[in-house]
Amino acid sequence: MSSIDFTVYKGSPSGKIVKGSTSKDLRPDEVLLRVTHAGLCGTDLHHRNQDMVLSHEGVGVVEKVGSEVANYKVGDRAGWGYLHDACLHCDQCLSGNEIFCTKRAMYGESDFDQGAFATHAVWKEAFLFHIPDGVSSAEAAPLMCAGATVFNALELYGVRPTDRVGVVGIGGLGHLAIQFAAKMGCDVVVFSSTDSKRNEAVTLGAKEFYATRGARKLDIGRPVNYLIVTTSASPDWNQYLPIIAPMGTIFPLTVTDGNFSIPHMRLVGKGLRVQGSICPSRGLHVKMLRFAALHGIKPVIQTFPLTLEGIEEAIDKLEKGQIRYRGVLVAPGA
Repeated sequence: MSSIDFTVYKGSPSGKIVKGSTSKDLRPDEVLLRVTHAGLCGTDLHHRNQDMVLSHEGVGVVEKVGSEVANYKVGDRAGWGYLHDACLHCDQCLSGNEIFCTKRAMYGESDFDQGAFATHAVWKEAFLFHIPDGVSSAEAAPLMCAGATVFNALELYGVRPTDRVGVVGIGGLGHLAIQFAAKMGCDVVVFSSTDSKRNEAVTLGAKEFYATRGARKLDIGRPVNYLIVTTSASPDWNQYLPIIAPMGTIFPLTVTDGNFSIPHMRLVGKGLRVQGSICPSRGLHVKMLRFAALHGIKPVIQTFPLTLEGIEEAIDKLEKGQIRYRGVLVAPGA
């Protein structure tokens, strides 16, 4: 089979977005997609100085399938996220936790020659996801990472409808965490620096809202069992540890460099757990999409054209904090 050539948009050492091209062969277990929508994530900013194709929140239409592909046909909508491949035979893979496979292929670590900022993509069938009819392609793009990440934390680590769940930050991840936790039946408590997003938080499903800037003490009544931190930097733990119930769990979903620092005795004295969590393995990713379709969970998006100029504009607005709440790049004609 002849090679497939398509346009891609990459980062560069200077941080400038560069238009380039990629050539791929379609293997028997792979699918060729025409990219229609691509999500912009804060993680993309961490990689914009690398010579790699950006974006890991891809949604497209199947244009061609390999000879061994059984679950996709031409015209199907499909999406992909952080995880591109895994060995599928180690202990983690066999237990349904392929996201932790030591031989995993993930965004930022492999497959630098393609991503969602492109006209097309070629991915393994086993790591693609059907988009439910109840979810538009534009809405599906942010679910591939942001939605999947918060759903994974809630579902994989045993959050129950009887739990009180705190969400710190109403941004790209936070506004989806509120929706997922609320639709799971949880009592959702939201924390933001100011009152400006109070009404929106309540509309998304929050039962309570607290502005934290300048507050010496947070008085929220009954403590939270889980605290999902979605802000771009770690919060003041001295402010938040008192409102977490004994044996509670903290999910630090912030993507940041450096060490994680937290008051030692307040952590051990209350038996708190700090639970690392990233994107889900495939089984939970599928459940997330079904759950979102069933309960009408929709990311709040701002769209831009999937062109060099559109990508640059979207990145500029994201860096300035001007996007509410997820940027989605839309291919011409999509």
